[in-house]
Amino acid sequence: MLAPTYALPRLPPTIDLETVRVLKALAVANRALAELKGRAAVIPNQGILIDTLALQEAKASSAIENIVTTQDELFQADLFPSGPQSASAKEVSLYRDALKLGHERLCQNQGIISNNTLIDMFRLLKGRDDGFRTTPGTALKNDQTGQIVYVPPQNQDDIIELMRNLESFINDDDVCLLDPLIKMALIHHHFESIHPFPDGNGRIGRILNVLYLTRTGLLEIPILYLSRHIIETKSDYYRLLQAVRDQGAWEAWTLYMLQAVAATAEISLGLVEGIRGQMAGVKQRLRQELPKIYSQDLLNNLFRHPYTRIEFVTKELNVSRQTAAKYLDELAKRKFVRKYQAGRNNYYINVDLVNLFSKVSGS
Repeated sequence: MLAPTYALPRLPPTIDLETVRVLKALAVANRALAELKGRAAVIPNQGILIDTLALQEAKASSAIENIVTTQDELFQADLFPSGPQSASAKEVSLYRDALKLGHERLCQNQGIISNNTLIDMFRLLKGRDDGFRTTPGTALKNDQTGQIVYVPPQNQDDIIELMRNLESFINDDDVCLLDPLIKMALIHHHFESIHPFPDGNGRIGRILNVLYLTRTGLLEIPILYLSRHIIETKSDYYRLLQAVRDQGAWEAWTLYMLQAVAATAEISLGLVEGIRGQMAGVKQRLRQELPKIYSQDLLNNLFRHPYTRIEFVTKELNVSRQTAAKYLDELAKRKFVRKYQAGRNNYYINVDLVNLFSKVSGS
C-alpha cells in the first residue's frame, strides 16, 4: 500500500520558522560558522582545504548510502586513477569530483546555483546522461521494514515545475528575508522531498547545502560538510525529514539542521586548525633542515596531496622528474613523509596529515 503523497508547498513558505528556540540555535550556528570562515582564511592556499576536506566529505556522504571505503583506498585512487579501484572508492571519488564541479560552476556563474549545475553533478556522480526523473514508480522505503514511508512527486512536469520554483528560491535573495541557515534547512528538505533524480538524491542534496552556504558568503570556500553529523544521527535525520511531511514539524527539522551546522563547524574548525598547525611545523622544519629545497609550493604539495608522487611535484613545482624524485627522497630521509612502492611506482605519504583525517573520521 502506497503512503499518501506529500503536497509540496511552493516556496517561499507561509509558515513562521523564526521561533524563539530556532533563533537561539541560529545564533550558535552563525557564530560557529563565522569562526570557521575566519580561521580557514589563514591557510595560505585555499585549494588545500578544498581538495583534502572535499574527499573527507565524499567519504562520509557516501557512507550514508552504505558506500564504504578506507582512507588508503581513496588516496590510492587519487595517486593512480587509471589503476584498479574498488567500486566504493570510485563512487566516493566521483562524489568529490561532483562537489568540485558544483563549486567551479558557482564561481563561473556569479553565485548562481542552477538546475543545470545540479543535473551535471548528477550525471558526473552516476555516469549517466539523463536528468530529472521521467517515469513514475519512485517510492522511499524504511530500510528495516521495507514499508513505503514517502512517495515523492511522480509526474515529470510536476518535478520540473517544483525544481524551477526551488531554483528561483535558492538564487533570489529578495524573495525571502529568512536567515540563510534557516533557508538552507528549507532548501534541503524541499530538494529531498522532490527527489528529482533517479538516484543519488541524498548526495546531491548534501552538496547543495555547502554550495548554498558558499553562495551566501557564510563560507568563502565549500568546507563545511554535514554528512558526518548525519551519519551519527541518521535515524533522527530521516525521522525528522518525514515528520515535516506527516505533521508539519518544521521547528524540529530546522533545529536539527542548525545543530548539525554548529557541530560540524566545530569539527571542521578542528581539522583546519590541525592542518594549519602541521603546515607551520613542517614549514619551520623544512627551512631549518632542508633549506635548499624548501619552497611554499613544495609545502603546499605535501598538504594538498596527503599521498603524493613524483608526477605531482613535477607538475606543481615546474621541476624535472629527477629533481622531484630527489626532493621527495630527501623528505623521506628526514621523515617528513614515508616512502612506499606500488609496482614500479614510488609514492610518499604525509603520515601526520593522514592520521589527523583518520582521527576525525574515526577510520
